[in-house]
Amino acid sequence: MSMTITLLSAAWVTGLFGSVHCIGMCGGIVGVLMMGLSHPVKPSYLNLFPYLLTYNLGRIGSYMLAGGLVGWFGSQFKPWLPVQVHVWISSLFMIALGLYISGWWPGLIKLEKLGSYLWRRIAPLGQYFLPVNNLFRALSLGVVWGWLPCGLVYTALALSLAAGSAIAGGLVMLVFGLGTLPMLLAIGSATQWLTEFTHQPMVRRMMGALIILFGVYTLVGFSYLIQPKIQGVGMCHF
Repeated sequence: MSMTITLLSAAWVTGLFGSVHCIGMCGGIVGVLMMGLSHPVKPSYLNLFPYLLTYNLGRIGSYMLAGGLVGWFGSQFKPWLPVQVHVWISSLFMIALGLYISGWWPGLIKLEKLGSYLWRRIAPLGQYFLPVNNLFRALSLGVVWGWLPCGLVYTALALSLAAGSAIAGGLVMLVFGLGTLPMLLAIGSATQWLTEFTHQPMVRRMMGALIILFGVYTLVGFSYLIQPKIQGVGMCHF
């Protein structure tokens, strides 16, 4: 398995299993979208879906921009820091996320509090796109909402740090965002049921444990990838 596949797989798993964390933080957006559609369109999931999808595309667009910036930033340290240092940081973030989601260790809350300083400056922009009564406003609100302080997103950004370039960092965040889509698109049709389901301790512990295991797998797998190949192929690069 190449380093590219390892990082993208980690990003997908982080988004897919970590999205149980999104229900509480992003579930309220469905109410915002439905209020915008309350007149003259009858608010149903069929009517809501194009707005919900467009909002999520805006959100993922912000993730890609952030991932590109972090990927570029990480690439500036290539001459001084071995690439495995970046991957170790990414893997430790995944393990911390699993502990956070499972409720075993809330360490990422401190990182979210740091992100709130930036969010306080960005959040007021969202008011310009309310009510969400057209697709442009849904897209714009998603772009703003993509900067919401979130330990899940910060974990994916840590993976972008190891990507090696701005383009690769953006790609990692694209895959991560797509991993969160199933859960966030399902919010509109089963908000109450999903909220109750994802808040069950057993569910959160199971998802957290899966993320921890994949974080360990990424760490161990990458350690294997950087070993010189017996046939003289050399070290694996992104």
